[in-house]
Amino acid sequence: MSFRTLKQQHPALRDDIGDLVTRRPLPNAQLPQLDPFLFLNHHGPQVYPANNQGLPFGPHPHRGFETVTFILEGELAHLDSGGHESVINEGGIQWMTAGSGLVHAEISPASFKRSGGPLEILQLWVNLPARLKMTQPAYTGLQQADIPAIEAAEGLATVSLISGEFDGQQGPYVSQTGITMMTAQCRAGAQLTLPAPAGHTVFLYVVRGDLSLNGQALKPHHLIELNDEGDSVTLAASGEAVILYGHAQPFNEPVVSYGPFVMNSREEINQAIVDYQAGKFGDVTL
Repeated sequence: MSFRTLKQQHPALRDDIGDLVTRRPLPNAQLPQLDPFLFLNHHGPQVYPANNQGLPFGPHPHRGFETVTFILEGELAHLDSGGHESVINEGGIQWMTAGSGLVHAEISPASFKRSGGPLEILQLWVNLPARLKMTQPAYTGLQQADIPAIEAAEGLATVSLISGEFDGQQGPYVSQTGITMMTAQCRAGAQLTLPAPAGHTVFLYVVRGDLSLNGQALKPHHLIELNDEGDSVTLAASGEAVILYGHAQPFNEPVVSYGPFVMNSREEINQAIVDYQAGKFGDVTL
């Protein structure tokens, strides 16, 4: 076993959306993407009062990639033009394949708007390769009980495995592109070793807490870029910590994005705009 080393720490840009606390570590000025990982928004943590307006993400289109949404606290309602609808609670995830195009809404359910409460959400955009850009849209919602909670680091860490393999177990979501994705909660004293297969891009975001990598302190709200040697990552926790972690084979393809569309060429972006304006993505009525 060999270990990856720290290349750079990228701070999340504070970019609030109305009253929604928002930090964005990717893309940033130094790192436009971590192929195939494109974008991460960290919303919260914050506490909404009773009789609030909820999340501001009403119906909007996507094409050419996937969104993976992690509900760390609170709850999130999903509705899309493919007929998928769910409310996912704390500890669950939503994995949506936009593929050839759909319209979806990510909003707070009526109960949350009425009663308020804590909210913290991560949303990661994962690219699709050219061969899957126009695949059939799909959606999977997983509650916390659907996701294996694997004890690791001699009981001092818990890995919530969403896709891929860890410690001989398989995550419940089967990625079309072989992505491994998980969150991990560490307690003081944890030495957590995670897989980082040769040739794969590693995605590591420190949501909060006190962690170090090879003796170097990692900063909360930072995307941790690693050098590509080694086949594992070992994190040491000096206190409570939460991370988002994944790895995937890079696509090494052109990436052209425009707002909610991510394709391989400007011509494909133009076609996405035309198709959306022609109503080919369907619609969502709230």
